[in-house]
Amino acid sequence: MSVHPPRPSGPPLNALRAFEAAARLGGFSRAADELCVTPGAVAQQVKALEDWAGVALFDRQAQGVVLNDMGRQVLPLATRAFDQVAAMVQELRAVASPNRLHIAALPAVAQLWLSPRLPGLRRALPDLEISVTAMEQPPNLERDPFDMTLFFGDPAEGEQIADDVILPVCAPALAGCLAEVADLARLNCLSDSAWAGDWPLWLQQAAGAEAPTLRGPVFSLYALAVQEAVNGAGVLMGHRCLIERDLREGRLVAPFDQPVATGKALIMQLRQPVRTPLARLAAALRESRL
Repeated sequence: MSVHPPRPSGPPLNALRAFEAAARLGGFSRAADELCVTPGAVAQQVKALEDWAGVALFDRQAQGVVLNDMGRQVLPLATRAFDQVAAMVQELRAVASPNRLHIAALPAVAQLWLSPRLPGLRRALPDLEISVTAMEQPPNLERDPFDMTLFFGDPAEGEQIADDVILPVCAPALAGCLAEVADLARLNCLSDSAWAGDWPLWLQQAAGAEAPTLRGPVFSLYALAVQEAVNGAGVLMGHRCLIERDLREGRLVAPFDQPVATGKALIMQLRQPVRTPLARLAAALRESRL
């Protein structure tokens, strides 16, 4: 008789991770976004976990999946376990490389707001190694290997770095064509696909029922739209905190003195607990000027 019998195998870690994310976020698609995989991959991993356990954790419905009683019973344990793993990883990062910091930022913020400030940060904090990742959605600072995030959001969600105020801007050569808001209908009006509501919001405040019908190209990179506005391609709905240097140095001008607040702000969030290197970086960003 063998004294070293094979041990029962547990479920794959990826299957547990997929279940926890899908259960916590309320669906396979949201879990897929967080885990950077496809919804089908999440569904496959969850099914593998259910097959291993011999019990369903979600009810499959025509509109999607819904966590069932068994899933709700084990979700707190799974979340707590992955939170603890994440905390261990974050602690290991902080202890092993205390001066390496990683910022996650919206692409437009990374390119137009943060990038011009990086040389000053390097001069002020020569002992810190600062990496930047551009991404469309804020990461989970409790789970993901980032120390700071810079995104537009509700001012109550974090530390407000700048108000989000929008206004039309263009190259100086085009400004003479814009005596009133109605003149916008005769020019290309540039916009960003992620901020499709900017022009309607501004027009509602500035022109009301008399708002003209606008046309113009749409860009998926706001920095590209800004450069096209500088090039004279049309009128851009500018986010003032992202184009402040272009306005100050005269590459762009605001033909209408009618700024409109979006109700959002550029928000900074920090990984907790805030250690000294991160606190120094945050203080330097707060004091940074272009």
